[in-house]
Amino acid sequence: MSDTDEIRRRRVLFRAQHRGTKETDLMVGGFVARHIASFSESELTQVEAVMELLDVDLADWLSGRREIPVEVESVMLRRMVDDIAQGAR
Repeated sequence: MSDTDEIRRRRVLFRAQHRGTKETDLMVGGFVARHIASFSESELTQVEAVMELLDVDLADWLSGRREIPVEVESVMLRRMVDDIAQGAR
């Protein structure tokens, strides 16, 4: 792993754990912390795209309070939802 890759991973993890609301900090940050070491470059880009979404929406989608709208659904967002649901069991 290059220094540049390591720096990017640390930035993604920090950003995931400091979203702005405690609920999304825990859900998004927890998911990223569990998987950051295994993410490919493409997956890191996908995580960064998910983190561009609003906290309020992310919290609702990740917790299952609302369905993910088709226009924002992605493989990574669905992966987060599934991972978080597994942890709740």
